[in-house]
Amino acid sequence: MTQDELKALVGQAALAHLPEGAIVGVGTGSTVNHFIDALATVKHRIKGAVSSSVRSTERLQAHGIQVFEADSVERLAVYVDGADEIDARGYMIKGGGAALTREKIVADLADRFVCIADESKLVDVLGRFPLPVEVIGMATAQLVRRFAAIGGRAVIRAGVTTDNGHPILDVFGLQIHEPLVMETEINMWPGVVTCGIFARHKASVCLLGTAAGVKTLEF
Repeated sequence: MTQDELKALVGQAALAHLPEGAIVGVGTGSTVNHFIDALATVKHRIKGAVSSSVRSTERLQAHGIQVFEADSVERLAVYVDGADEIDARGYMIKGGGAALTREKIVADLADRFVCIADESKLVDVLGRFPLPVEVIGMATAQLVRRFAAIGGRAVIRAGVTTDNGHPILDVFGLQIHEPLVMETEINMWPGVVTCGIFARHKASVCLLGTAAGVKTLEF
């Protein structure tokens, strides 16, 4: 199977994790696009969605799925999103699609995080994929120095601002053995909006697309 076919496979498999009549939390990215397209085939079974990005909102609405604002919802039963990397404990790196802050906000509303990914995203140690960090522009230079001090090479993602209007630093060269510790530390640095380590909001389950079909990892 191609990588795109694997993404479609897990997008379809995620439908089995949606409670009847629920408002569904929906992430961002190419794998999630397949999930949204699959969701459109059963939209009569759900009440609507809370979206983590303008792009996902537009795709959901194009399919006739009602999109609720996050601040109008007290809780979600499930949040479905992809990952740039995921390890055997369910910790993830996210933010390749520049929606990491809003993804964390929607994930925080949900009782369960269903990660959908192809098998190339499963790693032993997080950090092969550069760590995205949404930052306040005036803090960029000092944050580049802070990452250098812990062995990371931070580069501004050219031509990209988030839906919140902020730049993103992509940090290369980190090996993240303790995701929760590093997430907590980086998020305390002045000028960081949030980093793309999802440890506090880790996956509850990962639907992993493989050549043999969908493999379910529970955490």
